[in-house]
Amino acid sequence: MTITQDALIAAAQNSKAWPFQEAQRLAKRLPEGKPGGVLFETGYGPSGLPHIGTFQEVLRTSLVRRAYEALTGQPTRLVAFSDDMDGLRKVPDNVPNRDMLAQHMGKPLSRIPNPFGTPYESFAAHNNAMLRAFLDQFGFEYEFVSSSDCYNGGKFDAALKGVLANFGAILDIMLPTLGEERRRTYSPVMPVSPTTGAVLQVPVEVVDPAAGIIRFTDEDGSVVEQSALGGMAKCQWKVDWAMRWVALGVDYEMYGKDLTDSGIQSGKIARVLGGNKPEGLIYELFLDAKGEKISKSKGNGLSIEDWLQYGSEESLGFYIFANPKSAKQLHAGVIPKAVDDYWQFRAAIPGQDIDKRLGNPVWHLLRANESHAGAGAPGEGETLPVPFSLLLNLVGVLGAGATREAVWSYLGNYVPDADPAVHPALDTLVGKALAYNRDFVAPTLAKRAPAGGEVGALQALDAALAEADPATSAEDLQTIVYEIGKIEEFGFESLRDWFKALYETLLGSEQGPRMGSFIALYGIAPTRTLIAEALAKA
Repeated sequence: MTITQDALIAAAQNSKAWPFQEAQRLAKRLPEGKPGGVLFETGYGPSGLPHIGTFQEVLRTSLVRRAYEALTGQPTRLVAFSDDMDGLRKVPDNVPNRDMLAQHMGKPLSRIPNPFGTPYESFAAHNNAMLRAFLDQFGFEYEFVSSSDCYNGGKFDAALKGVLANFGAILDIMLPTLGEERRRTYSPVMPVSPTTGAVLQVPVEVVDPAAGIIRFTDEDGSVVEQSALGGMAKCQWKVDWAMRWVALGVDYEMYGKDLTDSGIQSGKIARVLGGNKPEGLIYELFLDAKGEKISKSKGNGLSIEDWLQYGSEESLGFYIFANPKSAKQLHAGVIPKAVDDYWQFRAAIPGQDIDKRLGNPVWHLLRANESHAGAGAPGEGETLPVPFSLLLNLVGVLGAGATREAVWSYLGNYVPDADPAVHPALDTLVGKALAYNRDFVAPTLAKRAPAGGEVGALQALDAALAEADPATSAEDLQTIVYEIGKIEEFGFESLRDWFKALYETLLGSEQGPRMGSFIALYGIAPTRTLIAEALAKA
């Protein structure tokens, strides 16, 4: 189904999909667009390495960006901003040469030696390079901007003078939000010590805002009068955020619920500086399997490396897409369904009208990393010949003999042209299924002996399979299983009980696939062997 650009724009204007809802709000604010393109921003603190939170924020921002382009036809830019002028307040636990780093406490991250032994000139430069490599890995289109470059190169000088000129008004906003002790030392601007190079948390007096001159007491007790410009000072976090919005002209930035109060204060400061708070969405944070907030110190989260070991990048994007204002549990148990749901939604796109397409998460994900947002995209309608859940069941039954080659030999029962080169996406998921089974499924599998009417039902299924043609379709096999479960003498109160019995006796799990599909994939003869093994326990 071909969708014209005019039809796309018309549908985008009324779409209830959240990226279009965000784009519609932004378009109302900027009805004529903006010279040089509408600016989207996502921020990053380079004291640590990029993680799944980094991915979700850049992905979601990119989704809104592409929705805005589709809605308006106007150009956009995405800035990935690194706050590498921030002073080092704590030595991270997971870095080498911690003793060396401890000698540079308080200094801007971009002025601290690189502890990693990589060919980058500073701690921040290494982590900034890791950020860019991370974003490049997922194909995001962005412009990298460094806080240190902006401060040192004078790009922030005009906005910084604005902070100095409105020093009192900014204090009026910030001081009521601080505790008594913090109020005594708080300054919107933090000078860089000329003697130690540290970013200082000390009271500051503005001497000449137009010239950028400030006065403060240095760490050695001397009173220093110096410029705040050219990298000789840095703004406090909330002030810095507001100044950045104004200096760069940011139009859209989303952030987590934990920064709600910061966003309110920074928005007020932006208005004092003559700008506006950008449009943006406040998203909920991830939870662990118990519904508790994910904490680095607890180690109760799921890393992006973990997800990509057991599931695809596309499935992670799919899982993140839905309901950004609702908290999501992030643990390995959600991966299989996310993989299958992604492919189900992807296969549905060609048959959907434009309104349905714009509500389909995969339609958005296929465009997230494109340099344009047209009505179509490569790969729409591509299908996965075997669901990931069925792969997991197959691998689980194969047990210790589960290898990539063994799995593909069974896939030949089910998939035309069963060749990894012909089905690369499926081959990738075979590897994921092997890893997921090894770490999460195999340790929990426990086949039980059939009891009561289950024995007769399994015997009946075995007899029916003995008479079936090896080429019997999955649907016909499903019908055979279904009809046996309806026979009253076996005593199943519902078909659900029959299928549960099959899963527990043949597969060792409480849940499982459509049995017709499993039998077609695994093969009739091997399935009869499973039945014989189960009946031997009765």
